[in-house]
Amino acid sequence: QVQLVESGGGLVQPGGSLRLSCVGSGFTFSSYAMRWYRQAPGKERELVAYITSTGDSTDYADFVKGRFTISRDNAKNTVYLQMNSLKPEDTAVYYCNLSGWRYEYWGQGTQVTVSS
Repeated sequence: QVQLVESGGGLVQPGGSLRLSCVGSGFTFSSYAMRWYRQAPGKERELVAYITSTGDSTDYADFVKGRFTISRDNAKNTVYLQMNSLKPEDTAVYYCNLSGWRYEYWGQGTQVTVSS
């Protein structure tokens, strides 16, 4: 079955960096676009970044443009989210997502806390 496993979250000071990873299994990873979402306490889940199956095209939410970079290594079945210049408002649980017509899969999430 499809599994998405995130890692790399933690506590970081404002201005710091983290790199999140998401390993996919149970599907042909290289054939699917992938997304990162986040959900802060008391808020709705929101799309952060998107990458095509080949990695040749990406898109970002305005609130992370210029700070976050999504990438993937299809040989490792892994999608990454490099987060730089982190702000306290980036504090959230970050989720890896695989979705399309009639299907949607989520990882368990990884907590990112930005605080001094």
